[in-house]
Amino acid sequence: MSIEVKNLLKQYGEQKAVNNISFKVEKGEIVGFLGPNGAGKSTTMKIITGYLQQTSGEAYVSGINVNDDPLQAKKRVGYLPEANALYYDMYVKEYLAFIAEVHKINNRQQAIDKVIETVGLKTESKKKIGQLSKGYKQRVGLAAALIHDPEVLILDEPTSGLDPNQIIEIREVIKQQGKNKTVLFSSHILQEVEAMCDRVIIINKGQLVADDKLATLRNNSGSKTKIVLELKEIIADELMSSVFGKEISRSNPTTWKFETGDPEKLKKQILQLAIEKNLNIVSLQSESVNLEDVFRNLTA
Repeated sequence: MSIEVKNLLKQYGEQKAVNNISFKVEKGEIVGFLGPNGAGKSTTMKIITGYLQQTSGEAYVSGINVNDDPLQAKKRVGYLPEANALYYDMYVKEYLAFIAEVHKINNRQQAIDKVIETVGLKTESKKKIGQLSKGYKQRVGLAAALIHDPEVLILDEPTSGLDPNQIIEIREVIKQQGKNKTVLFSSHILQEVEAMCDRVIIINKGQLVADDKLATLRNNSGSKTKIVLELKEIIADELMSSVFGKEISRSNPTTWKFETGDPEKLKKQILQLAIEKNLNIVSLQSESVNLEDVFRNLTA
């Protein structure tokens, strides 16, 4: 595997920022690393990348213990931190040349040109970093993480500050990198995680609360299915509540929303009511459980 953490603990006094968590991420996986603010995501990422020392437990990158051989481990990692620290007085190419020199890259100009093309920085590459928008500064940080062609990518909020078009472009960059690298990334934009990942790891208050395929988490979440009914007629609240109980709401005069653990049974009840009361159904749709539902159930 490319990333492995075993019984990882990071303690500040009495507070356990990361509390005895373990997981593995294999090559070719893009895994979403999720949790509320203060859950321990960034702390865990900093430990894996060697920027922070754990209290106990072990972290491995490409089979290398981060504590035992931090230099070799760091050579295999590309890291984009949430606080993307850059040298604003340097030009984009100048900064990337500096990063390439730190990594002792051969053929530096070729590596710089390639990574600029990869992250979509070509039009801004002759500017000073301080002159760039927040979204392009984020791309510079991603370019710096990728320039040495690492085996492992650790990305903390990689789409922060990007507009919708830029998000789609960076999403494609990450997906392409994930074909032959290990990618662990955190994001508060859960739609992005759903678009890129098959698997997510969720931590809450420093503890691991989920590590599974998205489809499995949805099926086992305990969240109720939402059903949306649109009628041609306006009918009384009392009629709907007398038949379906309290877990219904009206979003407009003719549209009703239900929550149920048995969607098929509910749909049959709705159709039966429509026949009995001669109601005209415009549409009847199920809204599947999404990652937001799973996240709220596990961390609320």
